[in-house]
Amino acid sequence: MDSFIETFHIDWKIIIAQGVNFIIVLFVLNYLIVKPLKKLMKERSLTIIGGLNDAKLNKELLSNTQKEYDIVLNKAKMEAHTLYQEGKVEAENKKRKMIEDAKEEVDLMIQNGKKALEVEKIKIIDEAKQEIVSLVVRATEKLLETHKDENFDDKALEQIKKI
Repeated sequence: MDSFIETFHIDWKIIIAQGVNFIIVLFVLNYLIVKPLKKLMKERSLTIIGGLNDAKLNKELLSNTQKEYDIVLNKAKMEAHTLYQEGKVEAENKKRKMIEDAKEEVDLMIQNGKKALEVEKIKIIDEAKQEIVSLVVRATEKLLETHKDENFDDKALEQIKKI
């Protein structure tokens, strides 16, 4: 071993001093770097685990929210369809009522027209009767002028007045 020490020029005092320096540097590095680094890594790991847990919770919450959204959307679609159908039925009812009202109005107008025509017919018939009576009176007067009988005149006038 001595030859080995002499060959490589190893000095025990330097080796022990370097070992002590190494141990001091090791403790200083452990105290100043490794412990804070372990603490930082542990905190970071806890933060990452917390973030992963939050991500899982958010994923579940998002999934539940999506399900609720789908349920509400389907419910809204069904309500909209129901309202549409009700509106359609109501529109059909209003349309039917409007058609019935229009038919009633047309019937009323026809009845009023018939009444007006009937009144006009009666008026025309009365005018025609008056015209006929007038013509008969004139014709009778001309006949009477040609026949000068007093009894005939009175009788004919009474008969004409009765008409």
